[in-house]
Amino acid sequence: MRPSPSPSDVRPSSPSAWLTRCRTHALGLAVCLTLAACAGSPTYGPVPAGSYRVQSGDTLYGIARANNASTADLVRWNTLADPDKIEVGQVLRVAPPAGASGAAVTSSGAARPRPQPARPAPKVEPAPRAATNKIPMVWPANGPVLANYNGSSNKGVDIGGKSGDPIYAAAAGKVVYAGSGLRGYGNLVMLQHENGYLTAYAHNRAILVKEGASVSKGQKIAEMGDTDSHGTVKLHFEVRQKGTPFNPRDFLPSR
Repeated sequence: MRPSPSPSDVRPSSPSAWLTRCRTHALGLAVCLTLAACAGSPTYGPVPAGSYRVQSGDTLYGIARANNASTADLVRWNTLADPDKIEVGQVLRVAPPAGASGAAVTSSGAARPRPQPARPAPKVEPAPRAATNKIPMVWPANGPVLANYNGSSNKGVDIGGKSGDPIYAAAAGKVVYAGSGLRGYGNLVMLQHENGYLTAYAHNRAILVKEGASVSKGQKIAEMGDTDSHGTVKLHFEVRQKGTPFNPRDFLPSR
């Protein structure tokens, strides 16, 4: 009895049949490579309540603002050695740890009433810190100054104008945030600059740049608007270094 031919012994009946078989094999290989790539991608499970998983483009300042906390809180709650270094996929606590509950117990085993909390001392604003290695900037908008920096209720300057007026990058840098996820800022653009500086441009009508893009000094990055500004058309402009706000007018030319 003649043995059956192996697949390698089978010859195509025509050149077109051979070409069809090659194309089928190539398609199968492409599907396998795609599935292998997907299998190797990292997957993350859900994060517990009060926590947040770092996404691409996140900054510690942006995460803190989105969760009504300060960068100092996040550093303390997560014992971060370097607040400027967070990694994609890292889970951060964004809510304060739960305090201990129940009455204290004495050495004899009797319950001891918990002491009443002391009345908080009046809040004292820290003295403003001097900016280091300042970089020169240009005015991000041409309108009049509506409100100046005071370090407490206003951590930047508010510049007026008409809806649609151009908003410019105050210095060359990289777009690290472009969106509307931070409450109170509306459509917001944040740029990272040299020497650890960051500038923020809030309440825009339209955002013209994308996260990760590099922008030049004076480049148009947005259009002025009134998103989340209680109906007032303006630009709210902030300058920060490692989370600390500074008076933008110390960086801008005199008017």
